[in-house]
Amino acid sequence: MILALSLVMVAVSLLLIVLILLHRGKGGGLSSMLGGSFYSSLSGSSVVERNLDRLTIIAGVVWAISIVGLGLLYKNS
Repeated sequence: MILALSLVMVAVSLLLIVLILLHRGKGGGLSSMLGGSFYSSLSGSSVVERNLDRLTIIAGVVWAISIVGLGLLYKNS
């Protein structure tokens, strides 16, 4: 079980890194470089940003749950 949660935590950590880098910051961010003109031409960039926010929050919650689960498993073993 510890191995499974560790693998989930590593995968979600990498996903969080990618998702956070995709966010548009004050200077534009990678999201504008990876198709910002395409999304802005469709006027759906706000939808894309909201979905990116949702995915980042979900990944953060899964990451936090895996940290708590690993802590409980290590404490009991």
